[in-house]
Amino acid sequence: MSATSPTRPANRLAHETSPYLLQHAYNPVDWYPWGLAALARAQAEQKPIIVSIGYAACHWCHVMERESFENEQIARVMNAHFVCIKVDREERPDVDQVYMEAVQAMGIQGGWPLNVILTPEAKPFYGGTYFAPGSWAKLLENIAQAYAGAHRAELDSSAERFAQVLQTSELEKYAIGDAPARAVSEEEFKLLVYNLGLRFDSERGGTNRAPKFPMPGIWRFLLRTHHLSGSPNILTQVNLTLREMAWGGLYDQVGGGFARYSVDAQWLVPHFEKMLYDNGQLLSLYSEAFQVTRDPLYREVVFQTVNWVRRELTNPEGGFYSSLDADSEGEEGKFYVWTREELQKLLGDEEPLAAAYYHCTGIGNWEHGRNILHRRQDDADFAQQHNLEPHVLAKLIHGWQKTLLAARAKRVRPGLDDKVLTGWNALMLSGLVAAYRAFGEAEFLALALRNAEFLQANLRQGPRLYRTWKNGRATINGFLEDYALVIEAYVSLYEATFAESWLHEAATLTQYVLDNFFDPAEQQFYYTDASAEPLIARKKELFDNVIPGSNSVMAHNLLRLGRHLENADYQALAAAMLSQVQALAAKEPQHLANWASLYAALLRPGAEVALTGPQAEAWRAELSRHFLPHDILAGSLTTSELPLLAGRSAVDKTIAYVCRDRTCQLPVYSVAETLAQLALRPQ
Repeated sequence: MSATSPTRPANRLAHETSPYLLQHAYNPVDWYPWGLAALARAQAEQKPIIVSIGYAACHWCHVMERESFENEQIARVMNAHFVCIKVDREERPDVDQVYMEAVQAMGIQGGWPLNVILTPEAKPFYGGTYFAPGSWAKLLENIAQAYAGAHRAELDSSAERFAQVLQTSELEKYAIGDAPARAVSEEEFKLLVYNLGLRFDSERGGTNRAPKFPMPGIWRFLLRTHHLSGSPNILTQVNLTLREMAWGGLYDQVGGGFARYSVDAQWLVPHFEKMLYDNGQLLSLYSEAFQVTRDPLYREVVFQTVNWVRRELTNPEGGFYSSLDADSEGEEGKFYVWTREELQKLLGDEEPLAAAYYHCTGIGNWEHGRNILHRRQDDADFAQQHNLEPHVLAKLIHGWQKTLLAARAKRVRPGLDDKVLTGWNALMLSGLVAAYRAFGEAEFLALALRNAEFLQANLRQGPRLYRTWKNGRATINGFLEDYALVIEAYVSLYEATFAESWLHEAATLTQYVLDNFFDPAEQQFYYTDASAEPLIARKKELFDNVIPGSNSVMAHNLLRLGRHLENADYQALAAAMLSQVQALAAKEPQHLANWASLYAALLRPGAEVALTGPQAEAWRAELSRHFLPHDILAGSLTTSELPLLAGRSAVDKTIAYVCRDRTCQLPVYSVAETLAQLALRPQ
């Protein structure tokens, strides 16, 4: 890319830390990063602004850079008539959020690259996603002429209307701001589950659309629904989805880890970029599914994915990098695919069996005669079909993976986005904790603790968080996403270790969020800190997407932390937040899956389990092998002042106290008795 082999003088982006911005540091475009300098120049010169938003792993962002932003003639037009700003959406999701909504308000389907034209006051009047070079050049010439001529007033008026739309409250926009308070109900919850079921793909898993995104929040919600209802149909759909994703090209059959999405409905052809946020959540999902089913495929996925994260996405200090690009050597997916000839050379006599296992052919199942490795049946069936003992097949697969991984390591690697994002690290931290609870693997906990300590040392300053870190430097104040996901991870880390410092850290961050993000008028949280740079609108994130919406995560935190701390105000606020959106969640659950999980938690509140005594940690490990989505665990080897443990010390023996709905059962003295009070069977 231009950033690695400059042939021109650097522009202002050369001083940034974002790999995406650095990719554009030697464009002939006179780029600014988002900030006061660019906005002040636009106002001083009364020039419209181009805001171009993308991220380092975005394939079409690279294409548009190559075609348009590296084009000297197009760059001259941009520099002469506009102030040009490049934004990494992963660093500045607040800016991306505002202008993505603006483009959608224009009737244009959003995506990245996102290119928006603003007035000098940063109000949008035109936008789109990818533009071919001829279209982009023509558009810029037309806008430059219109804005410098008789049409400026018309464009300014249009921008003012869009600005007013952006300043409309999210609750008001979706007609839920004045919704009366409502209690959760079995009937409404059943409607929610039914409406979600209408969107299932009952043949290949996931939802009935293409492209297909993993959407882990939907399947984690359905695991919770199965936990409440025992419905075999729900578990069947979850298992179908998880199996098809793990067998498909979406999953890296050689090195572990999931791609961002599949372009087809069969999970075969991935968009090859690998994102930290997907894989952190998928670790949680597959670990929880293993707790429910004990399916060895889920164990395989978790262990391989953790190994991939450790190998390819972990920095020396313990932070996790953001993503791997889809492209290498200018081609999407080249790093991951194989010709039959390559497989024959590497695997020798075993190649025909390996080709059958991974469904590879001479003509290939993808571009240029190449194959995306994928599976279509479980290992037991494949072994039987080929007259192999299961342990023999397992040994062969391990050898194939080892050989292909070593060969692949010699290829030109995809680009690495090596910035560390706080919220995304918290998602991976939560995934590692979930994996540790399910499998008891000490290395998972060690990796999680190292990451948590990295966040504390490098992205925390007093009660505040930073958003991003690179090369020893933390920048950009944290957003609600960062706080909410870190709080969630720290509460989980406490429940997995009984180290009370993590619960106290979560409580400190929660108080900061309440003081600096909360809107008491609407009982929801703003996305930006009260002290943040003001944009043309201060937004609230209500909907759950691939990453759960920050308000839904915060509501979960208030409920869980409120139960640990016996803080009724926190629990009441969580219920009030859900009340505002629950009618919409019942109607459109695919867009509010994490809110739906909160609905399940409030509909059937779990138990509080307090463990005290010398075996408290061993008991916790045994209990954690079970799926306990709505139960909370607290414990101490000696004494504790935490509300659930105060006055419940034990010295010579270990005791469990199980309480539900403010009523405690008799203390018990074994894990089996504890499970019985939770109505679970030992495993």
